[in-house]
Amino acid sequence: MPGLNSVHLNGLRAVEAVARCGSLAKAADELGVSPSAISQQIGRTEKQIGRTLFERRPGGLVPTEFGSDFAARLGVGFRELAQAVAMADDRSANTLIVSVAPALASRWLVPRLTRFFALYPEILIRIDASTQLVDLGRSDVDVAIRLGKGEWSGARSELLLPMEIFPVCSPHLAPELKSIGDLADAWEIRDENSMISWEDWFAAANAAPVKPKRGASFTDPILCLESVIAGQGFMLAWQFLAADALADGRLVAPFGVMAPTGLGHYLVTPAGQRVTRKVECFREWVGSEVRETMANMKLAKRVGGIHSPHSGL
Repeated sequence: MPGLNSVHLNGLRAVEAVARCGSLAKAADELGVSPSAISQQIGRTEKQIGRTLFERRPGGLVPTEFGSDFAARLGVGFRELAQAVAMADDRSANTLIVSVAPALASRWLVPRLTRFFALYPEILIRIDASTQLVDLGRSDVDVAIRLGKGEWSGARSELLLPMEIFPVCSPHLAPELKSIGDLADAWEIRDENSMISWEDWFAAANAAPVKPKRGASFTDPILCLESVIAGQGFMLAWQFLAADALADGRLVAPFGVMAPTGLGHYLVTPAGQRVTRKVECFREWVGSEVRETMANMKLAKRVGGIHSPHSGL
């Protein structure tokens, strides 16, 4: 008997359907083709395997003894295939694809996903970590967390957190920054791709701009943060990037001034599409995590992780 690759799948489906349904017409209706097409597929399959599967009688096709056993085995195989496809569909339906910048994913989102999994064990998460904006209407991304002003074509946006910026440094460097003027003698760690400005922070602090020493520069804010944690200088950070390091004492914010930027982190979904349960679950969960993060930052401020503002330069 020839191998499986030499037998057409459509012919095997036709054989199984006719044997199960009892007629060409019913099998053709189930498979969405004409009875003559079913008949041709069966004839082709018989030639391919070298066996007669049906007896041609005036009342229609009747399976031979071999054909009946052959069709029964095909039925088992097709049911297994159907279950496999259904399993894949279920997994896709329960997989939430989240587009998010690598820094936010690494420093804030991923460490908190354990709590999401505990609440919603049936929902799988796939993180699409990229700084590129995804066209939500033409991709498989379900939801995105984006930084901006909340205005993206073809998308609905919901503000999660207004972005505020503030200098951070390691605890052992903090004593050297007793006033904002001391920044002039400290090493600034810079993110070359940053969207934020020191001018905004100096204005919020009611302080004259200070030009610090030029320290290491990186093209990734995660590397900037690691450099600062290692005590190599200070940087201008924001809540999602620095929250955990402030809470556990790896970083301090020596001046206590958090400046608004006019930007925000938004939860973004495709416009015109129904909000699915998995997206709604993520929306509720991420909102609660943002609130907890900000509460922890306020607690860190009270216990010294974020110092009170210093007066004078």
